[in-house]
Amino acid sequence: MANAVAVSTRPQSEKAFQRARQVLVGGVNSPVRAFGGVGGTPVFVQRAEGAYVYDVDGNRYIDLVGSWGPAILGHGHPDVVAAVQKAATTGLSFGAPSTIETELAELILSALPGHDRLRFVSTGTEAVMSAIRVARGATNRSLILKFAGNYHGHADGLLVAAGSGAITHGVPSSAGVPAEVASQTLVARYNDLSEVEGIFQVRGDSIAAVVVEPIAGNMGYVAPVAGFLEGLRRLCTQHGTVLIFDEVMTGFRVAWGGAQRRFNIQPDLTCLAKVIGGGLPVGAYCGPARLMDMVSPSGPVYQAGTLSGNPVCMAAGLTTLKLCSASGFYESLETKSCWLAQELMAAGKHAGVPLVADSVGGMLGIFFADQPVGDFDDACATDGPYFARFFHSMLDRGIWLPPSRFEAWFLSAAHTEEHLQRIVDAATDSLRTMA
Repeated sequence: MANAVAVSTRPQSEKAFQRARQVLVGGVNSPVRAFGGVGGTPVFVQRAEGAYVYDVDGNRYIDLVGSWGPAILGHGHPDVVAAVQKAATTGLSFGAPSTIETELAELILSALPGHDRLRFVSTGTEAVMSAIRVARGATNRSLILKFAGNYHGHADGLLVAAGSGAITHGVPSSAGVPAEVASQTLVARYNDLSEVEGIFQVRGDSIAAVVVEPIAGNMGYVAPVAGFLEGLRRLCTQHGTVLIFDEVMTGFRVAWGGAQRRFNIQPDLTCLAKVIGGGLPVGAYCGPARLMDMVSPSGPVYQAGTLSGNPVCMAAGLTTLKLCSASGFYESLETKSCWLAQELMAAGKHAGVPLVADSVGGMLGIFFADQPVGDFDDACATDGPYFARFFHSMLDRGIWLPPSRFEAWFLSAAHTEEHLQRIVDAATDSLRTMA
């Protein structure tokens, strides 16, 4: 077994990728896995345990991807595995109500003041598209406002880039999205409250919902500036618009209850996934009864799902959240992520490499830039080729980073001080040799 230093060969991953490309689109089942943002051949994972992933060549890596967020306890936590195994013995799927759905919903809602009802789905994409449907049903309006660089799943109306001006209609950023659908989406700059105010002055009476990542993680880690989220709340209240927090990434990741609890801002609807499934496919949308009771069978807004509330997934999520609710859990994650971000910036400074890093809870990120990043344009202006070199240098030193500069990094309870020091040492060595 190779250790976590000086990984050099991955011939089995090469063979696995060649085989996969014959039957899987692009050889992968989600685009970023193809290493398009960094080049090279994707690493094929064989197993994961604790803070590590192991590839098909026997190489071991300290993992900062965490299955893109769900692995907040680390991989294969024994309590979660035991809960899944026990649930599986009673049946893999019922397509009928079960009490564990209620138990998990009660625990989630207990962490989200102002939210009375919840509907489980299977993915974050489903959660956001369903919440938008509720907002449109409640307001009898069609337009939604999103932010450039925020990703809310691959529903047609959310795959939209900014038009020629702040109040122009969006244009599709994916083939297969009808222009008529994209025209219902407005796009603003993240962290630019004045631009949002201008949009509301012109179109406020037609906007059903504002959907936002309260902490952006899909253009790299980008935190909200002071007053931005508060301003969105104010504008939505003034104009009768539904404020949707997409906490698919941040929910139960940056704090117990997520970003809304950390910033003390009450959205009208919240979308969740990732951590609440403990590594299995679970999503949810929730809010006050006045909105959620519009969903079928209580109301006229239709949404359904055969595997929603799957008992095995519910068991994984319930066990994960119970462990996350322990005293000091999030404080420990925050201490680790803050230390790592600071040490990475120090390593960049020592090597003479422009590098900014930031963190919150168990979420962090870096950019190769000389100034903090506040929006998608800033993120796009950072040094992508340098990140690609850094990624492969870290991978060769046994550190598994997200293969894109536009993705956040994730720590888990399984990461120890030793793991963090090894990450910093690898980064220091990488930056020194690349400078």
